[in-house]
Amino acid sequence: MSQKIRTTHVGSLPRTPELLEANLKRSADEITDDEFFAILERAVEEVVQRQVDLGIDIINEGEYGHITSGAVDYGAWWNYSFSRLGGLTMTDKDRWEANAIQRSEPGNIKLTSFVDRRDRAIFNEAYNDPESGIFTGRKKVANPEFTGPITYIGQKEVDADVKLLKDAMGKAGASAGFVAALSPGSAARLGNKYYKTDLEVVQACGEALSHEYRAITDAGLTVQFDAPDLAEAWDQINPEPSVKDFQGFVRDRIAVLNDAIKDLPREQTRLHICWGSWHGPHVTDIPFADIIDEILEAKVGGFSFEGASPRHAHEWRVWQDHQLPEGTLIYPGVISHSTNAVEHPRLVADRIIQFAEVVGPENVVASTDCGLGGRLHHQIAWAKLESLVEGAQIATEELF
Repeated sequence: MSQKIRTTHVGSLPRTPELLEANLKRSADEITDDEFFAILERAVEEVVQRQVDLGIDIINEGEYGHITSGAVDYGAWWNYSFSRLGGLTMTDKDRWEANAIQRSEPGNIKLTSFVDRRDRAIFNEAYNDPESGIFTGRKKVANPEFTGPITYIGQKEVDADVKLLKDAMGKAGASAGFVAALSPGSAARLGNKYYKTDLEVVQACGEALSHEYRAITDAGLTVQFDAPDLAEAWDQINPEPSVKDFQGFVRDRIAVLNDAIKDLPREQTRLHICWGSWHGPHVTDIPFADIIDEILEAKVGGFSFEGASPRHAHEWRVWQDHQLPEGTLIYPGVISHSTNAVEHPRLVADRIIQFAEVVGPENVVASTDCGLGGRLHHQIAWAKLESLVEGAQIATEELF
């Protein structure tokens, strides 16, 4: 057993100015693909080395390879899939306009438009005030819709992600790495003009994305499933559904994920549950306790979740009442992505110890609430990661 609280993060890290500029030039056909990938390779090497130098134990490539035209430093966690899934037709609609406003009925949940979120309706004035900071860094990006059979066409791209990370890890001397990938339910949150039901879309996404998951684990890396559909989606349902109906919604998506990963090494998988990365009030978030039983049905090696957010930091208590499956880790966020204040290492240590006392220190890997890239200034993001490492060191000394 490791006598140390290890550290990681959720994925997205701030892009370098050179990489941001290169992505814009590539979108405008001002540089060749070879020139762009040379810049990307250097950027990945730098971000991996910086994580290693800082003392992060389980590192990634910053999601630098998750590139899409226009979404250069915000939203690429989702938009990257647009070039990796077949069966899509691009529209001129932004993410916030992509889905029609829909009303759910008991027993029949429908995701409505992002502009129709219940949190947004309650705080409409704040959401429409450019000085509120809620949409800081957001850029308008065209979204596609499903118009044909969903297939996986991103093998070249995921192979490049894996190679970039593995090569950079070799140069930096890193031993453990992960790559983030969309969960089937998150990938399915687009307009649909082909499949008869929403669940059919999720199932088709699961079958397609299984190829991406396999490529990551075959390389000896851990795959992280980004799944805000399991918690954030609650706010995107109007009117508010019953908890029982939403639990069924979550169970369906967990079942699809389990089917997509059934042949993967469980210890190389982790599930990230998220209530959304925007800097909003989040008063309509569903409590973790209401969905934890469904979440724990996921056949994964670890659970990543928000543990520092002002709306969810108190929910460490769910682990007092729920048994962590044997051989499973938790990756609690002890650093928040939604505030510019840099957490003191003592606070980070206290948060870690709180979780460790409930599930055992050997089962805790200290992490962030969500990705930091595009949500925080790069100086603040890296300062938070430094505090994460320092806090884990304090917790290690006190726990072991």
